[in-house]
Amino acid sequence: MNFQNTREFAQSLDAQDELKNYRNEFIFPKVNGKQVIYFTGNSLGLQPKRTKQYVDEVMTDWANLAVEGHFYSDKPWWDYHERFAAPLSEIVGAKPTEVTVMNTLTVNLHLLMVSFYRPTQKKFKIICEEKAFPSDQYMFQSQIDFHSKLVGFNPSEALVEIKRRDGEHNIRIEDILAKIEEVGEELALVLIGGVNYYTGQVFDMKTITEAGHKQGAYVGWDLAHAAGNIELHLNEWNVDFAAWCSYKYMNSGPGNASGCFVHEMHHNDADLPRFAGWWGHNKERRFKMEPKFDPVRGAEGWQISNLPILSLAPYLASVDMFAEVGMTKLITKRNLLTAYLEFILKEIDNELEGADFEIITPSNQEERGCQLSVYLHGQGRELFERLMKNGVITDWREPNVIRLAPAPFYCSFEDMYEFGQILKQLILEK
Repeated sequence: MNFQNTREFAQSLDAQDELKNYRNEFIFPKVNGKQVIYFTGNSLGLQPKRTKQYVDEVMTDWANLAVEGHFYSDKPWWDYHERFAAPLSEIVGAKPTEVTVMNTLTVNLHLLMVSFYRPTQKKFKIICEEKAFPSDQYMFQSQIDFHSKLVGFNPSEALVEIKRRDGEHNIRIEDILAKIEEVGEELALVLIGGVNYYTGQVFDMKTITEAGHKQGAYVGWDLAHAAGNIELHLNEWNVDFAAWCSYKYMNSGPGNASGCFVHEMHHNDADLPRFAGWWGHNKERRFKMEPKFDPVRGAEGWQISNLPILSLAPYLASVDMFAEVGMTKLITKRNLLTAYLEFILKEIDNELEGADFEIITPSNQEERGCQLSVYLHGQGRELFERLMKNGVITDWREPNVIRLAPAPFYCSFEDMYEFGQILKQLILEK
């Protein structure tokens, strides 16, 4: 498409957008009395207006039914989590039995590593990407430290990071595959962020998973920045396990519940260890209070405690919205919206001498989702702070990167145009 950096052109794209009415389904903060331009759906999604109804429903049932709400509310709490299975399976490309919701993201990754990181003295290494999200780095360090004391391997050799080449911002797929082959029989686990939080790079999960399995390793994915953002086929790709947060692209509210995936090939593996709890026990016999754990066959068998219904209610509100729209339409709009933002940024960079932007997110649409990470060679944190004061809510990452994530549910093409006008004015005023 031949883009134009004019308000009329942006408005024409909005007029053709079949998802345009969903913008009215969300609550936007205001700065100086004006609705913000919101670019941080990759950190915390906006609140859907329907969320309050879902939460109020739980509060009303709690008030009127008390403990009987577990069985007699309109959405009984006993099986509340089961309502997520069908819509989440569509979002991540899984079978309904392969997904569930529980805990929070890093907690789930730790619990899944109980099953899928079982090092020996000869097979103990974990491959991750350089500059993984800090929570993942801390998780790896603590898991390695714990297991090394029990198993007897050198913890300093256990974590293998895939490096970027000098002068490059993104990791090459050939370097990942080469490192997997190099580590070889010592490789116990590959666990990478499906979308890198810093650069927005989308990794080739299918190819990497195949390579890890070839070396006899388990392969899992942290999908914090991927779920609800990019096309996923976890079952088809034979991913062993994955987990994701729900508060970014899936708009469930701050720190909310995590989704997780366990491939069906592991559901009947009695030798696979896990930390058990009563909510993962055979549903039909759960209240018999039996002493021996009999796991539910499926991802639900990894649940431990009964679910926090007040936390799940906002997530269900958003998941229902995803079910209405479907990932195909969201991705179609995402691609066009991100491309238009990229066009505007490049035009400003070419037009203004003091701009000097570098988009470090891959230009290939197959290697990116909503996010564009922009390195400010000619600017600094001051520009970020001035954008915020002018109603552009964006995200800063050291040393000099602004992350822009135009979420297709609620961002408009006119937002992209208006952002460009504000950005130009702030650069000219400096």
